[in-house]
Amino acid sequence: EDPTLERHFKGHRDTVTSVDFNPNMKQLATGSMDSSLMIWNFKAHTRAYRFIGHKDAVMHVKFSPSGHLVASASRDKTVRLWIPSVKGESTVFKAHTGTVRCVDFANDGQSLLTASDDKTIKLWTVHRQKFQFTLNAHLNWVRRARFSPDGRLIVSGSDDKTVKLWDRSSKECIHTFYEHCGMVNDVAFHPNGTCIAAAGTDNTVKIWDIRINKLLQHYQVHSNAINGLSFHPSGNCLITASSDTTLKILDLLEGRLFYTLHGHQGPATAVAFSPTGEYFASGGADEQVMVWKTNFDTADYSELASIQNKRPSSQQHKMNFRPESQVDTKRAPKDLSDRPPQVTDKSSKIDTLAANQGAREDDTAAYDVPATNGAETSPLEPRDIPPQLSRTLEHIVGQLDVLTQTVSILEQRLTMTEDKLRECLDNQQKITLQIKPND
Repeated sequence: EDPTLERHFKGHRDTVTSVDFNPNMKQLATGSMDSSLMIWNFKAHTRAYRFIGHKDAVMHVKFSPSGHLVASASRDKTVRLWIPSVKGESTVFKAHTGTVRCVDFANDGQSLLTASDDKTIKLWTVHRQKFQFTLNAHLNWVRRARFSPDGRLIVSGSDDKTVKLWDRSSKECIHTFYEHCGMVNDVAFHPNGTCIAAAGTDNTVKIWDIRINKLLQHYQVHSNAINGLSFHPSGNCLITASSDTTLKILDLLEGRLFYTLHGHQGPATAVAFSPTGEYFASGGADEQVMVWKTNFDTADYSELASIQNKRPSSQQHKMNFRPESQVDTKRAPKDLSDRPPQVTDKSSKIDTLAANQGAREDDTAAYDVPATNGAETSPLEPRDIPPQLSRTLEHIVGQLDVLTQTVSILEQRLTMTEDKLRECLDNQQKITLQIKPND
């Protein structure tokens, strides 16, 4: 069955930059160039919340794995952590010296990463937003960065036309992929963690196997820049959003274009599958947010898998990326590196779906929820001391760190001065000894 447009939300006043589902499937978060974050409730007749606090465009939004927090990244150089309820409580911290393009939570919910126009990626604790470290190797704006499913790796894409893979424990860039010919707008890990996908202004999607750093698939199906991508949780397909106004679904098992979806009246700027894969959402420059029902469910992929299993073993091994003893429900993309790069449509099943398919349109009235700076965001760790005392202690610890560093610098300078003084005295003694014989 083909995807269908289920809901159609209106409320933003400028381009929608980001969409993300709450893991509880009751809410959708969206960010926009209108400087607001909106939380759309799927329950019928429930108003949306517009969270106002950022002083400039909201570039990216992301729910925490528990769904109790939603993070937003902004052009005002800050990140906010919101509680997605009518109160709109949030904490704010200055994360970078340039536009913050991206936020992502690790799957354990304890760590947050941010990527910025200051060319860096930074990691923070979610509890109290304590800075951990910086990843610094890109030569231009970092558009997107994401944690691997196990949290041990990070992938990033930049305007320097590279995709970088980082080891979180060593804080080193372990590989750089140079295949893109344009700026990289989005990157993502395959659900099984063995592959990464990237897309950008060269209109292509590329998928690599990160265990052997090999390009597996290359799709050139869009006629304009690709702004966003998302893997289906099964790992069997990938969806893209492009400035050519379309969304496209790629069948990774067969290496082909599966569907082309028309709905946005302008560039499609963001797209994301729901955690179950049953739905996906898209946003566009037309200020619209659309929620689609996937419909092509696991039965379709079981069918494809059975076809794969009937193939000769020489072809099968390309699909089986894990030891046979492991049951792998998330297949890795097929290795198409020996084929020509251009992937053409081989399926009569490609369908064009218009937005006026009788989907329910929600021109939803929204509560304007101003940010309450300093309001307590639910921590993910137990807190035994009062918040005010906690903040005071944090401040004292920070000041002590500064004092320690200052003392260390002074000690170094004092040592250097002593060395110079000793050198001067030695030189003076030598000169005196040279002068005396002449007398």
